[in-house]
Amino acid sequence: MEDRILQSFLERQQEEGLELARSSDLVDVLPLDGSPARHYRLSFHCRGLVKDAGGQIRTAERFEVGVRFLSDYLRRADTFHALAWFGPSNVFHPNIHDKAPLICIGRLAPGTPLVDIVYQCFEIITYNKLKIDDALNQEASAWARRNKHMFPIDRRPLKRRVLEIEERP
Repeated sequence: MEDRILQSFLERQQEEGLELARSSDLVDVLPLDGSPARHYRLSFHCRGLVKDAGGQIRTAERFEVGVRFLSDYLRRADTFHALAWFGPSNVFHPNIHDKAPLICIGRLAPGTPLVDIVYQCFEIITYNKLKIDDALNQEASAWARRNKHMFPIDRRPLKRRVLEIEERP
């Protein structure tokens, strides 16, 4: 039996997610299955941090997150079931696990829209949002406490700003 409410929700998420991607230079929203999709790959083209093989913290500009909407997403949602960190594996952020594909955007309410998830992931990657006290990566958390003056790493808005220009003769 098809859940029409979930189907309608998924259709709306796909439309709104693709619309956000069209109005942004910093994120691509790629549906991975069916129409409407239940799985997405979010590709962010913004500055965030990675730790290189030599232990140096440096900026990177490509990050990927997976999103999936389970059949009970409108009743129950959990960050660790809905989101997966795809890469890079050497990402350096307190809210992204350095050994497992986990990203924590905080409490995820049932029915949280895809666009809200995109914004929250963007804010984490760019260090506009971070939770230092209950971190998935303790080393990144300690480093972030010492380097708060560097944040955010990327100050650009996710969505392009529209300028309305009035031409007068």
